[in-house]
Amino acid sequence: MCTPLISVVDDDASVRAATENLLKSRGYIVQTFASAEDFLRSPRLNETSCVISDLQMPVMSGLDLLAEMRARGHGVPFIFITAFPNDRVSTSALDAGAIGFLAKPFAGHTLIECLDAALQENRDGGHT
Repeated sequence: MCTPLISVVDDDASVRAATENLLKSRGYIVQTFASAEDFLRSPRLNETSCVISDLQMPVMSGLDLLAEMRARGHGVPFIFITAFPNDRVSTSALDAGAIGFLAKPFAGHTLIECLDAALQENRDGGHT
């Protein structure tokens, strides 16, 4: 089995760096993007096993990114992270198909547990 490629999309450089370091320490291959638009232009878009994305970003939000990915036929699981959590955005994210929703700051083990669940569900065919 190949090592999963995890794509981290967040306009906050410190969050991207911390998340990248955490995921690499767990053996994942990681690519980071400062915007949804940058991610959509990635030549490795089709190789992504899971997207960890901020919800609130300028121009294209995390929810808009998820919708665009689904419109393009990508069923990759999404985990949303946000500094502005509330029930409305949590419900919107999960109803849109996100497998996880985490409030910043989140514990590293919480993200890893969510990521492991997302990757397992993806392997089991939960997202197509």
